[in-house]
This record gives sequence, C-alpha cells and structure tokens, in this order.
Amino acid sequence: MKQIAAAKFKEQCLALLDEVDGDGIVITKHGRPVAKLIQIGSDSKSLIGALASKVKIQGDILSTGVKWDVER
Repeated sequence: MKQIAAAKFKEQCLALLDEVDGDGIVITKHGRPVAKLIQIGSDSKSLIGALASKVKIQGDILSTGVKWDVER
C-alpha cells in the first residue's frame, strides 16, 4: 500500500485522486498514519437497505429512556 506524507499529499492531491487504486493511499503525518484515501466502490449502493430484514427497532428511537420532570 502506498504511503505519502500529508504535506506531499497537499501538493499532489488532484493527481493522486486520479492514481488511487483499490488498496488506497495512506496519508501520514510525522510518520504516523492519519488517514486513508480509497476509491469509492460501485457496489456501495448495495449497502442501502442491506440490514432491512436483520434489524428490529424496539421502543422510541427518539427518546433517551430517562424520565424527567420539567417542573423541578
């Protein structure tokens, strides 16, 4: 996997966008990895609704479950 320093990435960003492959490019800062540039896969559309039959929502999803009195 290709690694590139953040400063060099900043200089070459647009060219790197054209070169990124399936493995991606790791962006480092002071030798430590901080981010990874990857291609967007064409199969990402299949993620939408993928959990529809596997997840069951129980209760009020907009509530914290904690009851409190406004008058106090």
